Amino acid sequence: MRKYLHNTLIFLAIFFLSDELNSAEKNYQLETLSNQLDRPWDIDFLPNGDFLISELTGNLRIFNKQGVLSQPLKGLPPILVKSQGGLSDIAIHPNFSDNKLIFLSFSSTTSQGNTLQVVRARLNNETLSDVRTIFIANAFRETAAHFGARLLFLSDNTLLISSGDGFNHREKAQSLNSHFGKILRINIDGSIPSDNPFFARKDILPEIWTYGHRNQQGLIIDNNGAVYSHEHGPRGGDELNLIKPGLNYGWPAITYGIDYNGSIVSPFKEADNMEQPLKYWVPSIAPSDMTFYEGPLFPEWNGSLFISALSPGDVRRVTLRDNKFESEEVMFGEINSRIRSVKTAPDGSLIILTDGSKDKNTGQMIRVLPN
Repeated sequence: MRKYLHNTLIFLAIFFLSDELNSAEKNYQLETLSNQLDRPWDIDFLPNGDFLISELTGNLRIFNKQGVLSQPLKGLPPILVKSQGGLSDIAIHPNFSDNKLIFLSFSSTTSQGNTLQVVRARLNNETLSDVRTIFIANAFRETAAHFGARLLFLSDNTLLISSGDGFNHREKAQSLNSHFGKILRINIDGSIPSDNPFFARKDILPEIWTYGHRNQQGLIIDNNGAVYSHEHGPRGGDELNLIKPGLNYGWPAITYGIDYNGSIVSPFKEADNMEQPLKYWVPSIAPSDMTFYEGPLFPEWNGSLFISALSPGDVRRVTLRDNKFESEEVMFGEINSRIRSVKTAPDGSLIILTDGSKDKNTGQMIRVLPN
């Protein structure tokens, strides 16, 4: 009996010591800010410290400094909420303090079919006004899938838009007379910058910046001006790419993935004049968003890319050297949920959004702080 108790005490001591060591290894703690979001998709940060949150179900909300989640803001145009469609990305204009402009992407129904739409609006307190459509994708489909829908401001205040391949229209990602499978660049009034790579070509849509993409839901710029995108592959073949204007990123002519039914999409993984990814994932991680980290709270993370993943539900910290993949660390798996978005807040914390369960209003907003 005495020997049994002795061994039990040793086991418990090792167990708790191991648990303490695991906790000590983590340089962060997780704080749940809200667990009442309805399929949140994106978050951006207002100059006054409030958070602006989009929900795929068609709602735009404000989470204020006091921790209060607003009712849905009024004034949005009609939104197609179906399957992967709904209210998607938010981009706050770099000069928001002066012009109050925000930009929103969403899926919509037109007489030609379902497509991606982008509007700009003025936000004063919790009121939207002067809502104007600045872009409707020439990517019409019967389904409600693969809209892309990510927005990104460049340093010259032009706007990048990712437009997915529409799932059933993947061959058109290689065609330069549609917006399927493209990254597009426009001015904030919807006009086309004259320095776009195909602006002078009469046979190519002038807003096209890059092509050969599948469903790009990560789009960021680092502090050196380099643009990165990631996209969902089919069954395997998710990609992280360095984005340069005028280039072809290969889909579906080359891919590291196969079709969902196991058939071959393409026998080729490489081809002339088609870009190779910096990193690809087989099996898929279903990358959903991305942020470039540069902040005071976690100096050891500075220069990293954080990529949220829906499957199995974690965040990947990717380090690059000279624009080439160097390492990957799997993080925040303890959240144990499909992670929809990850963003760097102005104070240097990370903000994570989760899908939640199939029940309404169970999506979480989690802040990552130093431990």
